[in-house]
Amino acid sequence: MSKDKNTFNRVLVGVDDSADAQLAFRYAMRRCIKDDSTMIITSILENDEMNVYQALTKDYVHGERKELEEHIKEYRQVALDAGVKRVEMFVAEGDPGETIVKEVVPATEADLLVIGSLSKKGIRKYFGSQAAYMAKYSPISIMIVR
Repeated sequence: MSKDKNTFNRVLVGVDDSADAQLAFRYAMRRCIKDDSTMIITSILENDEMNVYQALTKDYVHGERKELEEHIKEYRQVALDAGVKRVEMFVAEGDPGETIVKEVVPATEADLLVIGSLSKKGIRKYFGSQAAYMAKYSPISIMIVR
């Protein structure tokens, strides 16, 4: 629950290395510092980017996930260095919009979701469908940064 209607306790930010996601990350950092909130950084391992052989190979999936977790640790360190006091990480697998709304938000108990308007992946970057999905179905407040 929010301390008051202008602050949030647990800010979830989705990152994917796109320019908009970088803006969202910076916004979330500033917000967490200002409100003394916990920052939760999430990234989703998209299964549709793997070919059938890779998806069936546990070592490949495990390697991809490990790489993503290491990358999220770099974001965590940037946030800590910037002055965010509490930073958590959450990596999941699946369709980003759906996974964040249905799994990550409930699991992290976030009360604000901050995302970029576009993603860097495939055709979605032109339509922003992940952001649109999350805006429509998110059970919590959402800030879409562009």
